[in-house]
Amino acid sequence: MRLRHLLLSLSLTVCALETNAQVWNADLGNGKYKNPIIHVDYSDPDVCAGEDGYYMTASSFNSSPGLPILHSKDLVNWKLIGYALQEQVPVDHYRTVRHGDGVWAPSIRYHNGEYYIYWGDPDFGIYMVKTKNPAGIWDEPVLVKEAKGIIDTCPFWDEDGKAYLSYAFAGSRANVKTVLMLSEMAADGTKLIGNPALVFDGHDGHTTAEGTKIYKKEGYYWIWSPAGGVKPGWQLAMRSKNIWGPYEVKIVLNQGNSAVNGPHQGAYVETANGEGWFIHFQDRWAYGRILHLQPVTWKNAWPIIGVDTNNDGIGEPVEEWKKPNVGRNYPITPLESSDQFNSHQYGLQWQWQANQNPSEQWGWSSANLGFLRLNCIPRPEEMKTMWMMPNLFLQKFPSDNFTATTKVTFENNPDAKKCSTGLIIFGEDYAYIAIEQDNEGKLKLVQRSMKNARTSKETEIELASLPIQQKEVFFRTKVEMIQDKEPFDAKVTFYYSLDGKKFNVLGKSFKPAAGRWVGAKIGLFATGTKTVNDSSYANYDWFEVVSNNDVKKSSLSISLQE
Repeated sequence: MRLRHLLLSLSLTVCALETNAQVWNADLGNGKYKNPIIHVDYSDPDVCAGEDGYYMTASSFNSSPGLPILHSKDLVNWKLIGYALQEQVPVDHYRTVRHGDGVWAPSIRYHNGEYYIYWGDPDFGIYMVKTKNPAGIWDEPVLVKEAKGIIDTCPFWDEDGKAYLSYAFAGSRANVKTVLMLSEMAADGTKLIGNPALVFDGHDGHTTAEGTKIYKKEGYYWIWSPAGGVKPGWQLAMRSKNIWGPYEVKIVLNQGNSAVNGPHQGAYVETANGEGWFIHFQDRWAYGRILHLQPVTWKNAWPIIGVDTNNDGIGEPVEEWKKPNVGRNYPITPLESSDQFNSHQYGLQWQWQANQNPSEQWGWSSANLGFLRLNCIPRPEEMKTMWMMPNLFLQKFPSDNFTATTKVTFENNPDAKKCSTGLIIFGEDYAYIAIEQDNEGKLKLVQRSMKNARTSKETEIELASLPIQQKEVFFRTKVEMIQDKEPFDAKVTFYYSLDGKKFNVLGKSFKPAAGRWVGAKIGLFATGTKTVNDSSYANYDWFEVVSNNDVKKSSLSISLQE
């Protein structure tokens, strides 16, 4: 019996790996790639060339762990290899959910054998972490400068050994924005020195200039900056022979006649043979800020990002292009989104909404038992919705069209009174499907939704309810893009199954919405209402994400295991 279970489990794992490879794949396998290269919300990306390929980080805001680290050999195929922040800092402050706060627009650089990441927390100041091994443990964060409203920082070390830091301002905290600053920095990168200087004022046509990146190329100092706002903006490049300016400025990328709105804010990087590339985001509403890769050519000592279709010196995004020449072909490596929960570590794609409180046990993965356990930790009585719930176990949307399925066994303690666990699509509007125990100990399936969770004083609306007798249930949600242009609308449908074979719709379709500065997320939760010495809990056997085209194949593998 154990052998049969092992063989069926292996069958499920192999099928999951095969189907997961199709969730989103930018490598066309013919020497070309398509955009976006990553259909995942890695907002405000930055990239550097390192000892072994290229390393990327991105905004993580309040999620924990934070500062994702991705690695690539060819700038097209990326793998999430870890996080620079195991907990958001300051640790106690971020034990409360603080949507949209935390890590804003970090920059990653490789200098003297070490990797540095700088970011601005708009409420606390400029932080830095460093390491010699980006896939390993990073040093404890250093507060480079305590400040309010400083964001979008980028370090630069010149040939003479001097160090500098560029940055912008969050108007919501600083009461100023659209200006870019430069400060000298101690050579070890731990503090700013001297007086900061204003190096660019974007009030004359380039409002919301921010997202600074600083480089040096062929005798020019360069500051690159997005402007114009997140969804409709454009990319600026500024050059000067003196790092303090004055800087000439030019638009080097905009939407033009393309279908890519707001192409801006990202990273310029060169391959070993001198090819120039730019990775930037595009905001697709509920899908978040997904990533594109553009070729960069140089004309009259100015960069053109993408292709200059209008012959005006301004680039526009490409849909397909020849892959970067990095000397060889590397395997297609789509980002992971499924998880079999067979390790003592759950997949790197998962994050919590806040730092875990030491007095609470939200859940654990299991190496020998083969499931993820989420405990129904009671939430405060005043917490009527999921919006401020820290122990949501979430990951970013992995694609434009996908289906996620999971199997859960709900071990409910009648003494815990009302408690529930389920599958959630989370944002400022959210919805979920769950198995729930009422105050009398009876079980039911429910679908609930919440609109305007950030500002509303209302509670969740119950859209469907179905009494059940069993504790083992399969949940599924299907996410479909219903409009592939602005505003990139999507539709979510929830399903349940009592046998893993036949799935039935529960409730009504739901339109997902972005969170606070982030795209919608998908994940799991468990929650309760009464403190007891042995809470109810949920064991999740696996979480499988596939392309909508592979749903039948996926369901077959689940049925086999059963």
